[in-house]
Amino acid sequence: MTLYRPGPPGQNPQIPALSLLHPSLPQFIVPLMEAHAKEKETVKPIAPAPVFRFDEIKWTHMTAVGILHIGCLFAPFFFSWSAVIVAAVLYWVVGGLGVTLGYHRLLTHRSFETHPVIRYALTIFATMAYQGGPIQWVGNHRMHHKHSDTNEDPHSPKHGFAWGHMLWVVTKDHLRRDAKVFAKDLKREPGMVFINKYFYMPQVILGVILFLIGGWSWAIWGIAVRTVVAYHGTWLVNSASHTWGYRNFETNEGSTNNWWVAMVSWGEGWHNNHHAHQRSARHGMRWFEFDVTWLTIRFMKMVGLARKVYVPDVDFNSRPPAK
Repeated sequence: MTLYRPGPPGQNPQIPALSLLHPSLPQFIVPLMEAHAKEKETVKPIAPAPVFRFDEIKWTHMTAVGILHIGCLFAPFFFSWSAVIVAAVLYWVVGGLGVTLGYHRLLTHRSFETHPVIRYALTIFATMAYQGGPIQWVGNHRMHHKHSDTNEDPHSPKHGFAWGHMLWVVTKDHLRRDAKVFAKDLKREPGMVFINKYFYMPQVILGVILFLIGGWSWAIWGIAVRTVVAYHGTWLVNSASHTWGYRNFETNEGSTNNWWVAMVSWGEGWHNNHHAHQRSARHGMRWFEFDVTWLTIRFMKMVGLARKVYVPDVDFNSRPPAK
């Protein structure tokens, strides 16, 4: 007959009283078994993998992303060099300064500090990428780092390249998480809360201004074409830079360094470097890893607009390359 020793409330009552069954058994075995049983009770279950399903589509997001892509189809019929220049300049201001410098390196990872006016200006620039408000964007990215390439990662290509690239954007979170929980620091700022709530307004205002100045040509190239190009530049960091490329560092996920992604994403393609040193203001760490955003931060520091710039001390000559 199996004997069980009752325990205090909350303790597993199904632990055999081995010392009663075998008096010669060392007494330290019992607490070890109790600890093992408690550990088994608290083991976190493996989360299900995300799957794209029609009934899980976020139709507001799908409609907005779809309209912008459809707008690009009209771009050849409204071509002008002035519109191309407008799109290129905005691609840098919104994608380079806004999303990469502002949302990512400043707000998400706090790689450097700057004046509050510049901080909020960069945030407003980023909203015109129409990738969500600062709290939502930062929360999603921090969630990615915490659960990278697991079933809890919001956008891992391990669940399909298309999923990691863009399907996750138009689909409800399969675990019903609120990404804003991962950005509690920004939620404490009334200014960031306001911008996050009305993040779509700067893009709308910009569209009206472009239309009034340059007509449909400037509106289509400056909004639709520029936004879609920036979309895929950002999304390639999530998909391609977890699929193709080389690795400088051994990390516990599949991040890679990809030169052509770095070219279209203002230096974000050196993604393995970033995952290994997440706070680093510099993503391109080897001499040939060109990182235009790092050059921007260096310039800002030189003229007194950036301070407390964090860069890790990495010596590639004294360490073997990652596999």
